Amino acid sequence: QVQLVESGGGLVQAGGSLRLSCAASGRTFSSYNMGWFRQAPGKERDLVALITWSGGNTYYADSVKGRFTISRDNAQNTVYLQMNSLKPEDTAVYYCAARSRSPIASGFLKSGDYPYWGQGTQVTVSS
Repeated sequence: QVQLVESGGGLVQAGGSLRLSCAASGRTFSSYNMGWFRQAPGKERDLVALITWSGGNTYYADSVKGRFTISRDNAQNTVYLQMNSLKPEDTAVYYCAARSRSPIASGFLKSGDYPYWGQGTQVTVSS
């Protein structure tokens, strides 16, 4: 089992940047594919970005392609989400998630595919 703790959220103006971090503890971090999801008030939890256990394969939602970058440091047991050119519609609670590793990130796009979750971090983008 793995425990996940997100950090790095906050308030930023449109066009700004934030970097989210998710620190993992418990089982070997490289045993897991990792994902970032987000949930706005009154909406479902949606996929943002995924990364395989080695970092060799990533997947992004169309809404964030070219603006967000997911990465991981297995030595530091941490996954990151660099968010640039932020828009008000990016406002949400951002969650880190983990599932057992696989070579392809795009095979698991739904929140229900991920059994392990952090508590979330709020990102608010003002216009």
